[in-house]
Amino acid sequence: DMGFHHIALRKAAGFGFATSEYMMRHNATTMWESWWRSEDLYSRNHPMLGAMAEWMSSSVAGVSHYPTTTGARKMLFWPRFPKSATTLEYASATQGTVRGDYSIAWRFEDLPADKSQYNSATVQVRVRFLVPPGGEGVVRPPVIASSKTTATLRHATIAPDLINAKSSTSKECKRRRKARLGFSYSWEFDREKEKWYKHESGKAIGTPCESYLFHSSLDKTKWDNGMDITSAFSQKTDMPIAPGLYEILFTNWPLEKEIEGTGRIGNIPEYYNSNDLGPYCKDSSTFEWDIDDGTHII
Repeated sequence: DMGFHHIALRKAAGFGFATSEYMMRHNATTMWESWWRSEDLYSRNHPMLGAMAEWMSSSVAGVSHYPTTTGARKMLFWPRFPKSATTLEYASATQGTVRGDYSIAWRFEDLPADKSQYNSATVQVRVRFLVPPGGEGVVRPPVIASSKTTATLRHATIAPDLINAKSSTSKECKRRRKARLGFSYSWEFDREKEKWYKHESGKAIGTPCESYLFHSSLDKTKWDNGMDITSAFSQKTDMPIAPGLYEILFTNWPLEKEIEGTGRIGNIPEYYNSNDLGPYCKDSSTFEWDIDDGTHII
């Protein structure tokens, strides 16, 4: 939210030490107390690093409580897309409330077959979101990087069979997990040798599954003629929405290369090894930490 979302996303989607992937490849089913793996020192069921899970649904996918509301009376749809499809191609999340489920899903479309172009291609971004009966929603526009990008909002004129879409998507996801289409290996601990070893085997954990909002049964959904909201989004204006199923299509969306660091995963010295420290440091004349310096810490 402070402008460093893509850095956090790079770390969350990264591989190796100090990433979620590192924990899951060690068969973690709960959050650890520390990034370090441990047999006896650190807890393996600790919420200290759990804020990342909330951030994934609220920022990466883009559904969260509206800041000025309580009890989930109003929800905010605000997806933050990565700069490059190499980082992430799609995301989705559902937030349950007393009024029902608020759901969102987005994906890059028309991606080139050559993944080396994921940093430079011009694509479409399709976003679908659902506001339950009696609910209130607000759409906040993502940052539009090109003047050629357009945004069109459509509303489903007839409610599709979402229950069937959920059920079918759930069955497909369970099938994929049963086929172990997740991580190709995991780290196992040999208690006799007291050593970790790499176990080459497909895993259920890490299996990608698409949102029910993009299930093929919804391809025949009847939409209205659509409304051009490019101007409103360019002015960064929040847009209130009533209950229903909606879709926003962004065209001419340019992908670009993420800033790559030369340090370890998640460490990008290029951001602070600069003559122009900008917002990263309140007072560049000293290395003393100041409370105003804390806004950039991920």
